[in-house]
Amino acid sequence: MYTNIEKNVPPELVKTGLKRRIHYLENLMTVVIDFEHPMEVPDPPHSHPHEQITYVAEGELSFFIGDEIFMLNKGDMIKIPSGALHTVQTIAPNTRLIDSFSPIREDFIR
Repeated sequence: MYTNIEKNVPPELVKTGLKRRIHYLENLMTVVIDFEHPMEVPDPPHSHPHEQITYVAEGELSFFIGDEIFMLNKGDMIKIPSGALHTVQTIAPNTRLIDSFSPIREDFIR
């Protein structure tokens, strides 16, 4: 029997115009990220030891990994290896990304 089902995980306000919802197990985390507005410039690049796969559920964005730029639209997916420097710049309003991380991002847990 599944006793760890969560419906309607409440969003967390990360900053103005950016909300996320997090759900995780011992070794896997899924994060739904909602960007309300297009971004004038990309977020600062970052890296982390976690492997990441991102699915674009809504919208359009530029995804930067190292020196490469990928244009992503609704339905596209991209994988980010552990330690890779990366960032995003949303182009469309109401862009929704679904990120999966392994292992989980302890820094996201409050």
